[in-house]
Amino acid sequence: MNSNYPQQLKTVLLLWALALLASGWAPFDRVTWWLEVAPVLVAAPLLLATRERFPLTPLVLWLVFAHGLVLMLGGAYSYARVPLGFWVQDLLQLSRNPYDKLGHFMQGFVPALVAREILRRGEYVRGPRMLAFLVLCVVLAISASYELVEWGAALALGQGADEFLGTQGDPWDTQSDMAMALVGGVAALALLGAWHERQLAALRRPDSSPAHL
Repeated sequence: MNSNYPQQLKTVLLLWALALLASGWAPFDRVTWWLEVAPVLVAAPLLLATRERFPLTPLVLWLVFAHGLVLMLGGAYSYARVPLGFWVQDLLQLSRNPYDKLGHFMQGFVPALVAREILRRGEYVRGPRMLAFLVLCVVLAISASYELVEWGAALALGQGADEFLGTQGDPWDTQSDMAMALVGGVAALALLGAWHERQLAALRRPDSSPAHL
């Protein structure tokens, strides 16, 4: 186990708590805020519950932290109104605020490495090609599940779900969201796979058994 993990986890949770307070102080829409930050409210107790038997590598822990900040910022403004997105829209002369696409990119980028960590440390799969395939399957499953949640919110809230959906009039928003998650997953494996593998190797000890959830 990384001896610095408990302190790193405390730092992550403290910064998350401060960011949640700032994000939720006066959000654009309170219901949207709750829906957007819900994954953080689920992840925080999970990280606490698994801190002893399944501490994450530093790379994955801090990526999870960064993903949480992306969600909180989207919750504060609603994804279609995040100022950073407007800046990118103006810079690239886009037809819409692209911040929600960043959110869905992260929805693939971060879960890809979380899934990779679970599969590698549990020794559920060994071949690198099969590992990459299964990781991307997990990414697409998570993305599709989130789209189903959005569909359920649209049915339950009616027009009140518009801010949560953030489609901005795009009839292909669902498909492009899933495509961005896939791009994020591929990017994570390509850019950070080797770094992640080195951190996983540092966690292993010859006399220890594989870590399981």
